[in-house]
Amino acid sequence: MTKTMRRPIRVLVAKVGLDGHDRGAKVIATALRDAGMEVIYTGLRQTPEMVVNTALQEDVDAIGISILSGAHNTVFPKILALMQQHGLTNVLLTGGGIIPDEDMALLIQQGVGKLFAPGSPTTDIAQYISNWVQQHRNDLF
Repeated sequence: MTKTMRRPIRVLVAKVGLDGHDRGAKVIATALRDAGMEVIYTGLRQTPEMVVNTALQEDVDAIGISILSGAHNTVFPKILALMQQHGLTNVLLTGGGIIPDEDMALLIQQGVGKLFAPGSPTTDIAQYISNWVQQHRNDLF
């Protein structure tokens, strides 16, 4: 039986660094919105600090990072460290983009949530976020 939430899941979708390609992030943001989630899209050229500050201000349940620049092994650990520093231990950090499988495995081992490659069904992404939040954020119910 699925629990009924008091409020919609809030997801921050962000593009970190100099990566100027945001079509995928916008597609994901729209798909998550269509799945009933509240989505905050930061736009291009965010820093890890900007992302975490926005997550704090917006009281999000999940942060989704879209990255195509190859800086994933720097960006995800930095955001994860800032999240821990600011007490965002009950917020999912997930994302996707051009990330080799071996790097995905390493990032997940470090504490990042599931990462999605290009072409992943948006329904799978929305379901993953929804399931994670239902399992980790009991205060929403």
